[in-house]
Amino acid sequence: MENKIDKLADILKRLNNNEDPDSVKNEAKELIEDLTAEELSLAEQKLIDEGIEAEELRGLCSVHIEMLEGQLNGLKASLPHDHVLNTFIEEHDEILKLLDRLEQLNAKIQKMKSSEESATIFSDLKNTAEDILNAEKHHKREEDVLFPEMEKLGITGPTRIMRLEHDEIRLRKRKLVELANNIGYIHFIDFKNRVNELSNYIVFNMRDHIFKENYILYPTAYEAIADDNLWSDMKKRCDEIGYCPFTPLK
Repeated sequence: MENKIDKLADILKRLNNNEDPDSVKNEAKELIEDLTAEELSLAEQKLIDEGIEAEELRGLCSVHIEMLEGQLNGLKASLPHDHVLNTFIEEHDEILKLLDRLEQLNAKIQKMKSSEESATIFSDLKNTAEDILNAEKHHKREEDVLFPEMEKLGITGPTRIMRLEHDEIRLRKRKLVELANNIGYIHFIDFKNRVNELSNYIVFNMRDHIFKENYILYPTAYEAIADDNLWSDMKKRCDEIGYCPFTPLK
């Protein structure tokens, strides 16, 4: 395991240095294929503990996602357009776009010397933070409809972890919205540091959370819940809760 982690660290550095990306990605795929999902998570955490920035793991995550892309596409192809899981997956696509926007805004803010440099960037930050917070109905439908049905079937570990992550991420999202609405009341250096801290947490952890739901939780739910009538009933309950402003039209 230690040797695999060392190899992962080397591959990450080479991915981030843009060294022949295709060749390095093939090496990464070969290594990841020998790791279970749990081992990969442990390896990523150990790399962070050893000083690799969490954001640098995106290179490794992108390789892993490429490997599993076919599985997710296969699941989507087997789902009706208005299926509960398909809606969740499509909402994830929109959330990932918002996370990309937040990451870009944070990078621009970190380069600023004063709050007077840009007239629009802070309103963009406020709007983006609020858009990300508007994913709450997505999480509520998971927590109130999908997770309980999985838990009835004895699948409790993954749902417990997802609930905890919802709570932790939700707290940071609310803090970012509050911060974005109070730019004029905070020293700019403190503002930049706080935006950086919250944005990095939200972007990394939401991407990781979406990855686990798309590639582990949702396929597990689809296999475990075999009753089409139950899925139809779940869809009705989801409709009652409602959807996000960015949910694709059904």
